[in-house]
Amino acid sequence: MNVFESVAWAQGAGSGGGVPSSLVSIVPFVLIFVLFYFLLILPQQKKQKQQKGMLEALKKGDKVITSSGIWGTVTNLGKDTVTLQIADTTKIKIQREYIARTRSEEEEQQ
Repeated sequence: MNVFESVAWAQGAGSGGGVPSSLVSIVPFVLIFVLFYFLLILPQQKKQKQQKGMLEALKKGDKVITSSGIWGTVTNLGKDTVTLQIADTTKIKIQREYIARTRSEEEEQQ
């Protein structure tokens, strides 16, 4: 037996019984997608669901803060719009989706 024959035989023996290399190269991409799903996509969907629920539950008299930072009290609700009273004689009409959150009692005292 020649030295070159034994080296060639040893190299050929390792390539036959393993997992296909294309499957092994896909595994990191699948793991990255799963990681992104749990760290980015799932929390964002949860936040959107909470925001939608808050907007649907709005009623007259709720004290809210808009996404632009305007504090006001809901005086009228339309299908797509909300009328806010921001001062004694000042009312503005904004789109419903621009309400960021409702104010808490602690924020009222500041």
